[in-house]
Amino acid sequence: MSDSPKHPPDRATELASDSSAIDPRDLRNALGMFATGVTIVTAMSTEGRPYGITCNSFASVSLNPPLVLWSLGMFSQGLPIFQNASHFTVNVLDASQQTLAIKFARSSGDKFAGVSWSPGLGNAPVLANAVANFQCRAANRYYGGDHVIFLGAVEAYAYNRNNPLLFAQGGFGRFLADDDGNAS
Repeated sequence: MSDSPKHPPDRATELASDSSAIDPRDLRNALGMFATGVTIVTAMSTEGRPYGITCNSFASVSLNPPLVLWSLGMFSQGLPIFQNASHFTVNVLDASQQTLAIKFARSSGDKFAGVSWSPGLGNAPVLANAVANFQCRAANRYYGGDHVIFLGAVEAYAYNRNNPLLFAQGGFGRFLADDDGNAS
């Protein structure tokens, strides 16, 4: 690990696979220093089956118009489902939903077994007890490296004041605030 900046040797091949001078594992370690919220992004397949994945690459893009984004690996088994879905829901997990995050991070099994949810816009599942959900129309997608970036137009949302589940340095955690609302 080094604190010195790492730049690709040739900008023309910067986005080409395997031509970056940056070590992917070390970059992942550095990115892990940034705490993120934990979400489960859901959609309904064209066959009428609910689908969802744990995701922490979620961000707000714009308030006017209301837009959010998230990204999914190019080789994810769920990619075709999200590419064909008219809508998706970003469910921001509660601090108590770590087990649910792990369940939806796995690639096998019936992830919705025993999970309470209701159909949202485009029938995309809205998970019970999430601290927030954003029901989005799939507005656009962009290709970035080994991921697809999904842009969603927020058409409905809900939230409560519970504590969100966080992820940093390879593990789960929660936000702690003192009585004045300051982080500690």
